Amino acid sequence: MSNTTLVMTEREIEQLIERYQSNKIERNAPGVRFCFKVGTVTVTIYNSKKVLFQGGGAAEFAQQFGSPNAPSTKRPSKKTTGTHLPDHLAKLSVIGSDETGTGDYFGPITVTACFVPASEIGWVTEYGVKDSKMLTDDLMRQMAPALKESLIHSTLVLPNPKYNELQASGMSQGKMKGMMHNQALLHVLRKMDGASYDYILIDQFAEASTYYRYLSDVPTVVNERVLFATKAEQIHVSVAAASILARVAFLEEIDRLSEIAGVTIPKGASSKVDQIAARIWKQRGEDVLRSMTKWHFANTLKAKKKLT
Repeated sequence: MSNTTLVMTEREIEQLIERYQSNKIERNAPGVRFCFKVGTVTVTIYNSKKVLFQGGGAAEFAQQFGSPNAPSTKRPSKKTTGTHLPDHLAKLSVIGSDETGTGDYFGPITVTACFVPASEIGWVTEYGVKDSKMLTDDLMRQMAPALKESLIHSTLVLPNPKYNELQASGMSQGKMKGMMHNQALLHVLRKMDGASYDYILIDQFAEASTYYRYLSDVPTVVNERVLFATKAEQIHVSVAAASILARVAFLEEIDRLSEIAGVTIPKGASSKVDQIAARIWKQRGEDVLRSMTKWHFANTLKAKKKLT
């Protein structure tokens, strides 16, 4: 079982607990402050401010919160991002790339790459674009149309049936994400038709060497002026814009699945998700549930137990 440990600030721990309150699980052990589970990953927060990530994909899931065994700060420093970040990066023309949906039982993985030239940074920032985790779903839905109309971008959606097919064949979620990021970046570069940019910034979910290993069998790989950073949404507004567009694409798919299921589909991987999954399984059958979920998640077994 994969284990990763981070040391986080009190503020970050409070935000983590608030964000995953609905995913809480009981763990009565000395020194444990809070414990939750997302998909196959179990996260334990200790009173010492150490945060332990366990399970399949733990290291990748932990990447979004900081670097292993090092204090996490609100704004990543050059020492914790995995690649050296140029000075004044926030003011440069950058193609940002981000994904969402990886820890949700229902719904697809969505990835967006978005180009924000230096000349557009001002209005994008004034528009309120920032890390999607700091915005409500309703607000992001309102913001997305203007971003889509004004910025060169590409959003990719990996439907659940295809996700399950790839996962069953042995492909890791990390490789799926890597391939989607690379493809979205290729699309944006083609749309730019030779327009200049300074850097590409990918919200880091794996070390750079691992990311490129995921792409070892991909014919065309974007690898020039590519940077990786955790919490990249807080580094350049292009990644923040990408995170909003990826999130809205995910929400739209959840809306579509809710209409098919005849019930509001919950996000995340909590006990509420198990209940809704069991309801869909009972009313619509296994094939329908499988077509709208990441079938290998532990939620499948929990939902099945609720049928008996």
